Amino acid sequence: MTKKVIMLVCSAGMSTSMLVTKMQDAAKAKNLDSEIFAVSASDADNHIKNKKIDILLLGPQVRFMEKQFKEKLTPLGIPVAVINMSDYGMMNGANVLTDAEKLIKEYERGR
Repeated sequence: MTKKVIMLVCSAGMSTSMLVTKMQDAAKAKNLDSEIFAVSASDADNHIKNKKIDILLLGPQVRFMEKQFKEKLTPLGIPVAVINMSDYGMMNGANVLTDAEKLIKEYERGR
């Protein structure tokens, strides 16, 4: 399996840092080759332009940006989803990672 790049977007890029760590731990436990990182909403476009990402996950606090990101990324074959609020609140990195993997696979099958 090729390396998967997962970008999380939140208001300032800070509140998702703990979730990123939990997701990285879950990826390591699964032997999943991945790069998982968080950015602020204001910096997301720069990362999209300069890095090949496999999925963009939005923190619940910026869910209002979902349509905007889907309009940009769906034509590129990059899924966009809002992180489940319960998993976000509980910092359940394993569940968020599993959801991301499922979405990536669905998009890859659809290509």
